[in-house]
Amino acid sequence: MKIITVCGNGIGSSLMLAMKIEELCGEEGIKAEVESCDFNAAQGKPADLIVTVKELAQQFEGRKVAVVRSYVNKKKIKEDVLETIKSLV
Repeated sequence: MKIITVCGNGIGSSLMLAMKIEELCGEEGIKAEVESCDFNAAQGKPADLIVTVKELAQQFEGRKVAVVRSYVNKKKIKEDVLETIKSLV
């Protein structure tokens, strides 16, 4: 499974989110390739799931998107995306 984490600039926030999702997938035994990138780069990248905040999510119309409330709070990230990730396995 290919997951892309997206923030506005693709520098810190999406990288932190990618690390948290990798941890989460590892803990759940889910094999996933997680990549972080900026909003513009994400537009052309193939992915099974895009994970981002509400403000950017609506820009990925027609693609599978999971919305997170936090880029760094693992508990909130788990609550927001785990079921979606599991549904794609």
